[in-house]
Amino acid sequence: MERTLVLLKPDCVQRRLTGQVITRFENKGLNIIALKMLRITPELSRQHYAEHVQKPFYPGLERFITGAPVVAMIVEGLEAIRVVREMLGATSGLKAAAGTIRGDFSSSRQMNLVHASDGPEAAAREIDLYFDEGEICAYEPALVQWFKAGDE
Repeated sequence: MERTLVLLKPDCVQRRLTGQVITRFENKGLNIIALKMLRITPELSRQHYAEHVQKPFYPGLERFITGAPVVAMIVEGLEAIRVVREMLGATSGLKAAAGTIRGDFSSSRQMNLVHASDGPEAAAREIDLYFDEGEICAYEPALVQWFKAGDE
């Protein structure tokens, strides 16, 4: 099983889309093993977006991500990183395909509702930023036998 960090960004929370987005992940057969609402501080923003801190757009990004609560979660499943990113769609909601989360709910490049880790190393680093080991509640749903074959 693979794990990825997903952040439901301030625009997702403010627009009351949190439940719909979580439902999509659960309907796909992905397992949410950690979940919490928090306010991202400027310090956490700089850690999370370390590669962007020196870029000209960073101050606006920080204002956005610290402007309202987010919902952070760890999503687990087969090929979870790829699957979640495909479910999100293109970064810009204007370019995201219909049927994806961004394609269905976003019409902005920055206010694109959801962040998901882009690879295994990023997922490990980001999970450590947002969750302590004691906050992770790994489990196997009783329905798992109906989501994937035994040899997957």
